[in-house]
Amino acid sequence: MPETPLAELFTSDGTPKGDVKLDPAVFGVEPNVPVMHQVVTAQMAAARSGTASTKTRSEVRGGGRKPWRQKGLGRARHGSIRSPQWVGGGVVFGPHPRDFSQRTPKKMKKLALRSALSARASEGGIKVVETLDWAEPKTKTASALLDAIGATRKALIVLGPTDRVAERSFRNLPQVAITRSGQLSAYDVLWAETVLFTTDTLGSVAAGSFDVSDEDFVMEASLPEAKTVDETAPAGTASSAAESESAISSPPSAGDTDQAADSGDGFAAEGEEG
Repeated sequence: MPETPLAELFTSDGTPKGDVKLDPAVFGVEPNVPVMHQVVTAQMAAARSGTASTKTRSEVRGGGRKPWRQKGLGRARHGSIRSPQWVGGGVVFGPHPRDFSQRTPKKMKKLALRSALSARASEGGIKVVETLDWAEPKTKTASALLDAIGATRKALIVLGPTDRVAERSFRNLPQVAITRSGQLSAYDVLWAETVLFTTDTLGSVAAGSFDVSDEDFVMEASLPEAKTVDETAPAGTASSAAESESAISSPPSAGDTDQAADSGDGFAAEGEEG
């Protein structure tokens, strides 16, 4: 049975208070490196603006007149001064606005986040503080806490919606990123060398649904139910109803039409004789 992952527990001023157990389902899985790579690549691609643009020879202003006649001058033949080989001409195969975003399945994003958290937990990069109940926002207090827990390089602070004072204290520090527990991503965890949770945010991350649910799949529309015949009704009623329904829905055949025409002609002939 694998060992339960542990994380160091600190007070709001950086005093050690032992260790806290982490959820093995979130912080103790085997990291899946290919999935993490694909999810991080998709997140970085989605952050691209995709606004780079160039003009082709048909979009550049001017160049509608032939610069000189085709023959007789000893010069190279040209049809437009906006050809790609001209200065100020169009660009061949240049960039155009496009969407770089990729669709990533929910299961893959969840697995990548669990893998990243497990990798940091195995390296001792997960730190937990009891609470950040500071009276007023001070960058000096936040810096002292990071120094006390050993987070001297890039750090990710996972805060809750009520940690306003702590957010204002950490936001001016270099190499410190702040995120919410519901917005935690694999890219942020892999970017930081130390991930700092509070007891509240650690519980919300551990309690998050990392299982596959029905929302991860596209459900097919339910087919309409087949019509059933009432068994309590008399046998003749069901058959007569079916016959009348088929008679209404089916068009008359060619033979029926000819018979109707013949009978109509016969009536007309009898009327003329009479």
